[in-house]
Formats: sequence, C-alpha cells, structure tokens
Amino acid sequence: MTQLQALGYIGVGGDLLDEWRAFGGELLGMQVVDSAKSRVTLRMDDRKQRFIVDKAQEAGTCVFGWEVADAAALLAVAGRVEATGVPVKAEPRNVADDRFVAEVISFNDPGGNRVEVFHGAMIADEPFQPGRTISGFRTGALGLGHAVLVVADIEAARQFYMDVLGFKISDYIENPFKAYFFHINGRHHSFALIQGPEQKIHHLMVELCSLDDVGQGYDLAEQLEDGVGVTLGRHTNDFMTSFYANTPSQFMVEYGWGGREIDPATWEATELLEGPSMWGHERYWMPKEGRAIALEQRLKAARDGIRQPVQVMEGNYNKMSGACAWWDGLQSGQN
Repeated sequence: MTQLQALGYIGVGGDLLDEWRAFGGELLGMQVVDSAKSRVTLRMDDRKQRFIVDKAQEAGTCVFGWEVADAAALLAVAGRVEATGVPVKAEPRNVADDRFVAEVISFNDPGGNRVEVFHGAMIADEPFQPGRTISGFRTGALGLGHAVLVVADIEAARQFYMDVLGFKISDYIENPFKAYFFHINGRHHSFALIQGPEQKIHHLMVELCSLDDVGQGYDLAEQLEDGVGVTLGRHTNDFMTSFYANTPSQFMVEYGWGGREIDPATWEATELLEGPSMWGHERYWMPKEGRAIALEQRLKAARDGIRQPVQVMEGNYNKMSGACAWWDGLQSGQN
C-alpha cells in the first residue's frame, strides 16, 4: 500500500542559526549551503538540501519530508489522508522551490506534527563538500536517516502512520519505555514513536560511512558543555553503533555507523525483550528509574552473551586471518 520511499528532508524551527551552523558543519560534518539571516540549510549528499533551520518556523517544531516516486504516488497519498478527514494542502510553487522539489503536499498527524510528502528532489550541480573531514553519509535509497517522535497518544499515532501512510513495524519496546520502530525501505527503521507526556521530536539519526567518523564526532561532542545526550553504544534492533549529540534546538542527533539492512518483503516484527541497547547508550534524558532498568538490561545482555555481526559495506573493511568459533557456530546454527 505504501507509496512512501524514504525520509527526504527535515525542517526545524528556531533562531539559533549561528549555533546550528557550527553544530551542523563542524560537529556533524554537513555542508552549510545557505547561511542567511533567517535560515540555515545543510547538505549531506548530492541533494541540494537535507536539513533546514528556519526562523520563520515556530521554535521547537519540526517538518518531516517523506519522498514518493512521482506525481501519481503523491496524489494517492493525498487521497488516503483526505479519506480519514484530515485536510491536505497542495503547497504552492514557492514552497516546493524552497524545498528544492517538484511538488509537495502537507498535513498534520494526530499529534499536530506537520508532515510533508514530495516527489522530484533536485540534485546539486556541485559535489558535496563536508564541513569537516568525514567519509560521507549513508543515504541514497535509504533516505537521510531516521526520525523519532515523542507522542502522548502512541496508539493513535501508530494507527495513522501504519493504516494511512503505510509504515510497517520493524519491532517494538515495552520497557524501560514504550516505542514502535517502522520501516518503509531496507533501513531497519526510518521512523519511530516513543510514548511520552509531551509532543516533540526526540532525535534524528544520520549514518556515517566510517566508524572513525563517529568516534571523532564523539570526541568533538565531549568538548562541548552538555554536548553528549547519550553515550557511545550499540543498539539491539538495528545494530547501530552510535552516540547522541544534543542539538541547539533541544533534541538530539544520533550519529551512527553500521546500521542493519532488512528485506521489507519478508521481515516479521518482534518485541525487543533484550532492551534497546546491547552495551553503552547511557541515556541522560531518562529519569533515574528508567536508567536503572536500561542498565540492568544491558548487563543481562552481557551475561547472556548477546552479540551481533558487525554490518559493513564493500570496501569498508579488511578481512582478518584466523577463525572465530562464535561466528562459525552461528553460521552452522549451533549458537
């Protein structure tokens, strides 16, 4: 059913433009392409822009731009949303130009978050020039990464994103917090919902092509006051090795490497009984009780010997000599 293909762009409202220029370029390694008095826009790849910080947009709000293949797919999405009674707006030419896309529609999800759907993203004439020395971001057909929202009514949001927009559940967590993870392509999840007392963006994930990019970014974040929101660790569901940096706009960016790729046609959703992380990822944003539960889950994962193969791309590794009894056993079905 779904026509949505990937997370194409994100827009953030706020006036801390100088802080975002430094954060986006010097820490994340994105390319600052528009640095006006009213906005900052950032590139991650061959697209003209992936990230927008705009003073004209209400502070603390976010816009999520989901990509479809063409005008027919855009019309189909609009029809399904309108059939639920949610108003859909065909945005004028100036908004599409501002997003560097051919066409864009907009509507609100059950929590009031602005959702945009578009087709025809424009490609830049010049090669991507990172703001600091990095290997680059893993985007392409997988999109820019993933976005995670905190919502007060998680069931209403889940039904909307699944039944209307066509997201599929990858897996879910009941403890130490309630969360659903959704896929629309081979990325393990492009979107997630967390149950919470207020409506807000929790984090945006971007994936690097080298583990060293993440480690060097961690060093940079540690030099900032309150720069790290979640320590270095590895997730149980998408196998991402990452840390979370606090942004100037009171949400986090997960800066990761080695994310899992799935086959959407055969994937079956499960509950994450082991908790969200195999190791690390001390979550400073959680209350003390939740952090204690998460720590016990990680310690249990260690006691139980929870391990997962490292996810690598061709050309991004050298094969070592020797043998690994654990991996050989896993391959033969003995573990």
